[in-house]
Amino acid sequence: MSDNDYRAGVGIILINSDKKVFVAKRLDMISENWQMPQGGIDDGETPQVAAMREMQEEIGTNNATIIAESKDWYYYDLPSELVAKVWKGRYKGQKQKWFVMDFQGSDADINIDTAHPEFSEWKWIEPKDLPDIIVPFKRKLYQDLLEEFKQCLS
Repeated sequence: MSDNDYRAGVGIILINSDKKVFVAKRLDMISENWQMPQGGIDDGETPQVAAMREMQEEIGTNNATIIAESKDWYYYDLPSELVAKVWKGRYKGQKQKWFVMDFQGSDADINIDTAHPEFSEWKWIEPKDLPDIIVPFKRKLYQDLLEEFKQCLS
């Protein structure tokens, strides 16, 4: 496995004051799968800066504070039928740094109708429900995240 086969990215576990996690449904998926905000790291960006930028771009706010960062990079592979369609076939998956963020705003601050919308709807859910609503190829990733960050999410 070469790191060049994986797109460098970040993921965001945004938690509200009720310890629920933000998830959104992708516009480009017809299935009932949801995800947490995530995106690529631009040249010259640190993962922390990329996470704050991605949150602003995807959900219209970055009113949050980073409270934890994954110890290591998490990797996932795309299903073979998606490899040629995603990122112009350049990568077979992603390697991601994940951040737990404490949301400082109100629901009114969240606006998924951004300049380049990615989501059709959003909601707050219990952390334990995350693996049940994600696309199957990311399920183990979400289970591993719940294990690493269980102290922050309880």
